[in-house]
Amino acid sequence: MQVTPLSIEGVWSFTPVLRPDERGVFLESYKGSTLEAAIGHPFTLQQMNISSSRKGTVRGIHFADVPPSQAKYVQCFAGSILDVVVDIRVGSPTFGQWDAIELDDTTRTGLYISEGLGHAFCALTDEVTVGYLCSEPYSPSREHGVHPLDPALGLPWPDAEQVLSAKDAAAPTLAEALEQGLLPQYADCVAFTTGWASRDQG
Repeated sequence: MQVTPLSIEGVWSFTPVLRPDERGVFLESYKGSTLEAAIGHPFTLQQMNISSSRKGTVRGIHFADVPPSQAKYVQCFAGSILDVVVDIRVGSPTFGQWDAIELDDTTRTGLYISEGLGHAFCALTDEVTVGYLCSEPYSPSREHGVHPLDPALGLPWPDAEQVLSAKDAAAPTLAEALEQGLLPQYADCVAFTTGWASRDQG
């Protein structure tokens, strides 16, 4: 499996080796030891989510309070998506910046997103199925969002009409979320992830 860090600290892509034969294709889509070696601490799987979306659907930008937030390992099982990670951690050297990668059912690349980062994607094909392995269960009281069409972010969505949920359409811009005190602090995110060593020893 090829492991590649993206430009934002705390994000890695994992591209598996595909083994095709006359029956189809076999691959290891997730391997705990490989992920742990990359991120430097265990990934405690607590929940798996699957979403189905039609072309043009944008989901996100979503994030959760730190601690414990919610780390994610995202894969596209059917179709293709443009997956976007936004650094919303106040005090981060890359605050307000984003990185984007296409995930599809051909390369089968997975994307790990650390705690405290914002996550969104857009469905690029008519039918899309996305799976998310999550380090924490969904908790509505800790979940927040930033508007995915915030012009100040300038996310690279396709030149087509985007379909948003009512909740995502009502989300604040990054500047408004910052003013409202919704965004995680970079120092808290670093302390939480680096604290795994002491938790393991304890």
